[in-house]
Order: sequence, then C-alpha cells, then structure tokens
Amino acid sequence: MTITIYDVAREANVSMATVSRVVNGNPNVKPTTRKKVLATIERLGYRPNAVARGLASKKTTTVGAIIPDISNIFFSELARGIEDIATMYKYNIILSNSDSNKEKELQLINTMLEKQVDGILFMGGNITEEHIQQFKTASVPVVLAATYDSTDVIPSVNIDYELAAYEATKELIAGGNEQPALVAGTNDSMVNNLKYEGYLRALKEANIEVDDSYIIKGEYSYNGGLSAVEKLLELDKLPSSVFVTFDEIAIGVIHGFQDRGYKVPEDVQVFGFDNTKLAKMVRPTLSTVVQPMYDIGAVAMRLLTKYMNKEEVSDKNVVLPHRLEKRNSTVHDEQ
Repeated sequence: MTITIYDVAREANVSMATVSRVVNGNPNVKPTTRKKVLATIERLGYRPNAVARGLASKKTTTVGAIIPDISNIFFSELARGIEDIATMYKYNIILSNSDSNKEKELQLINTMLEKQVDGILFMGGNITEEHIQQFKTASVPVVLAATYDSTDVIPSVNIDYELAAYEATKELIAGGNEQPALVAGTNDSMVNNLKYEGYLRALKEANIEVDDSYIIKGEYSYNGGLSAVEKLLELDKLPSSVFVTFDEIAIGVIHGFQDRGYKVPEDVQVFGFDNTKLAKMVRPTLSTVVQPMYDIGAVAMRLLTKYMNKEEVSDKNVVLPHRLEKRNSTVHDEQ
C-alpha cells in the first residue's frame, strides 16, 4: 500500500502542512517536531509524490533534453555536461532521441511540454520556422546546444563553426597549394552550412578554384567515411588532404585509405572536427577541431537554469572558444 502524506501526519500527530514544510526544508518548524516527522517518514517509508509537489509549486524540477542520438559519442559528451550541471542545480533530466527527424523533433517538444517540464534543451539539425514557432509559443524557456538558429531568436550555446572550418582548411592548404577534399554528412543543417562556408573561404583566400568533385556528401557515420574514400579514389587525381566535418566520418576516411594501401599522412592528410575521444584512439591519431562538447552541454544547462529561475542573462547566444589539435593524421611544423 502506498504511504501518503496523510498517513505520516496522522502517525506523527501533526498537520499535513507541517509534514509538507519538513519535506520541503522549510525552516519554520520546531526542531523537535522536525525530528519526529522525519523519524515517522523513515519508519513508514514515505516517498513524496513529485507530480503532486509539482502541481502545488507549479514546478517539476524536470528538464527535457532532446538529442539526435545519445549513442553518438559527440552527443553523449554533451549529455554528460547537461547532467552534471542539472544535478548541481537539483534538476532531473528527461532524455529523448529524435534521430534528427523533423516530425519526431516537433512531436517530442510537445511531449516534453505535456510532461510539465520546467525547461527544454534542444540539440538538433536544421532549425525551421516551425521549430522557432513552437519554441516561441512554449510556456517554458528553451535553450539550443550545439545547434544554430540563424534568426538568433532562441538562446543558444555554440562555437564559431565557420571560423573553425576555415582555420582547419587553411592548415591543410598551408602544406601545399592544392584543394583539400571536403567530406561532410548529408545533413544540411545550419551548422554544416557554416562549416562549408568556412571551407570555401579558405579556398578563396588561397586563390584555389573550387572543384565540386572534391566535395563529398554522404552518411553521417563511420561507414559514410568509408564510402567517401571510394568516391575520392574514382577521381582523376587523388587529393593530398581531406577536411572532414565530423570525427567519426574522419576515422572512416582514414581506415578507407589504409584498407586500400594508402598511408596517412604520407599519401593523404586527414583533418576532423569535434575532438571526440575517438580522435585519440585511431592510428594515426586524428588532427581535429576541438569543440568543447562537455562545456557546451554544461553552459547550455546553466543558461537554462538562469531562464527558469528568472535570473539576469547578459548574453543569450554564447560562443565558446575552439582550437585546432594537430596530431599525426596531418603533417605540420611540430613533427
């Protein structure tokens, strides 16, 4: 049988209001009464009903986090940053996978609101007008993490993706005046578009004419990298370097070349993006753009707590620093 607040009040011979004050840490309770109520709670095994408490306070201390794929190492590190800060501020997380499917994303936003969450953290691909409309009309604050809103309407935490891609491509070009190939996923999100623009800016600055056959789009995965290599090997001239917009694809690219007898970086250099744990596990280790995934998740959660608690927010669109981590998949001065 479920023990209720009424049972505790009756056993402790106090009012239900007193039990509620003890449970919620209200200081306006005599120490002797608090001790008696806590002893009764422990003896009966009472567990406060979070839903009922939420209805009374109009807060559930729950945050909805919508992530494309928690099994993806990039998003798992983001989720860890979110969880750690949520725990610090005593919020629970409801985590859902959207599979980067627009209809599922919109459905999950509604589901989170129906569950009476106090706020939503959203990580997705392409932010459409429908997304923006749903966020703007939501009854709770929404913060984007590693997700770009070109309208700057929704608070967000990101890095400068265009600049990061520009710097990575420029690093490859510095080794020789040729066009690095670009390998990217098929996801036409604003983040990927910004990476593409950074790539093009580096080529333009170096006066390199763009050859579209050097730009490969495919599956956003390790297998996508393997497939990209097959396409690159069909070209009349193999590029001497490849900029890849995601580490997992980059590792597929490295292995794809190695499987065909090519050496990295001697025959072809590979530069990734994200600096996931995989970058240091592959051989040769992967040069990559360091995107601080954990920090993005942590800062996004902290930003959300400010909105939920109506604290002052000085910057609603946070841009965290990035850097290039040069490892053994590229040739550089330090080697």
